[in-house]
Amino acid sequence: MRTTAMPALAYAGMRARPMTFAGVAAAVFLTIASVTLFGTLVATPAPPAPDGRAGLALLGGAFGEIAVVAAVFVVATTLGYATRQQQRELVLLRAAGATPRQVRRLVRLQIAAVVAVVGPPAWATGAYGARWFVDALAAHGLAAHGIDVPAAPVPMAVASAVAVLVGAVVVPIATRGATSGRPVAPAPARSLFRLAAGVVVLATGGWFCMFLRGRSPDEAGQGALLAALILLLGVALLGPFLVHAAAAVPLRPYAPRVGRLVAANLRGHARRVSAAVVPVALLTGLACTFRFVSDTIDHTSRLDAGSALAGVASPGDVWLRQAELVLLACFGAVATVNSSAALTLERRREFALLRLIGAPRALVARMLAVETALTAAVGIAAGTAVAWAAAAAFGATLPGAPLPTIDMGAYTIVVAGALGMTGAGVAGAAVRALADPAVSAAAEGTESDG
Repeated sequence: MRTTAMPALAYAGMRARPMTFAGVAAAVFLTIASVTLFGTLVATPAPPAPDGRAGLALLGGAFGEIAVVAAVFVVATTLGYATRQQQRELVLLRAAGATPRQVRRLVRLQIAAVVAVVGPPAWATGAYGARWFVDALAAHGLAAHGIDVPAAPVPMAVASAVAVLVGAVVVPIATRGATSGRPVAPAPARSLFRLAAGVVVLATGGWFCMFLRGRSPDEAGQGALLAALILLLGVALLGPFLVHAAAAVPLRPYAPRVGRLVAANLRGHARRVSAAVVPVALLTGLACTFRFVSDTIDHTSRLDAGSALAGVASPGDVWLRQAELVLLACFGAVATVNSSAALTLERRREFALLRLIGAPRALVARMLAVETALTAAVGIAAGTAVAWAAAAAFGATLPGAPLPTIDMGAYTIVVAGALGMTGAGVAGAAVRALADPAVSAAAEGTESDG
């Protein structure tokens, strides 16, 4: 196959799936903007804060490392999903004579195009965000007033390089099915390798939680977020197994027709459904980790106003945790809405076939509603468990080693937000997927999501 045809094929693949690549663009935008923001802080010369804390470089590095790790996690997830959606086209390219190297190059061209388009506005957003963030730090007594934040080109270049590097790592993994010796044979959703890798990552996260118990509250508070991310990676690897377990929920006694359809979909498409579970777990896990840690600090500080809590309970640190929560929630929201919408649109032909054999639109809609609720419930449960484990590791460093304190009002808001974002993505896509006549939708297949 001619190499000159690769750019046109890459563009055609992106044009066929506008919603999917819009989600990729949003994730890449947030990643480049956040890396630019925190990189600018590191590169800005500044005196120590009025309270004697370290300058912007250390603060930007400590504050930004978790955000960057979360950004990479979300970008890798969305890129991997966008590539797997093109599996059939990539296999056809192989059958037409394309080499594995050409297939990988095609996907890399798509990633490069996304980075090129969103890079400039993301740089500007990150640079402006750095100036706003420094002013906010000064207002909360965490930085000196009057710091000049220059536009630094190096953080911008590093930010784009990070996005491209993540793509370079994801592409060989995501295109493995199309570039293998037998590209028509999909990899099993629940392989022993995936199970073993998930168990190892969860064990690593558990070990890190135990490690945090011997640190100071300041260090453990920041480390709890990293522990949550490690555990969430394990959840991502074990996603298909969690979905298959959810299929055992006894729905048929209460809704025989819908329950049968939901169970069949969960068992037959565990990998596809897990792509919706993981973002919900990410959003819930990160948000609840922040909430549980903050609630535990508040509860313990009311019982013991000792010096051990002076750093983590100060108003400035509380504001920092809230600001980081907002940023991480943005990543989780992008991944949740994008995955739920794209997965629903991907099933247009499936919905059309159900309607052709006699299922009314109302039945298909009820099936989607039950699937959405069950999918969100699995993600919320997994994210809550991760957050509890990370917060428990932090709590062990406080006086009395309290168990995590949970403000049920705040927790309800997090759960409602995760359910709402998942439902919004599915509902918006379902309206479009069910609007077309069943015959034309069945004939069209899943060539596009637009």
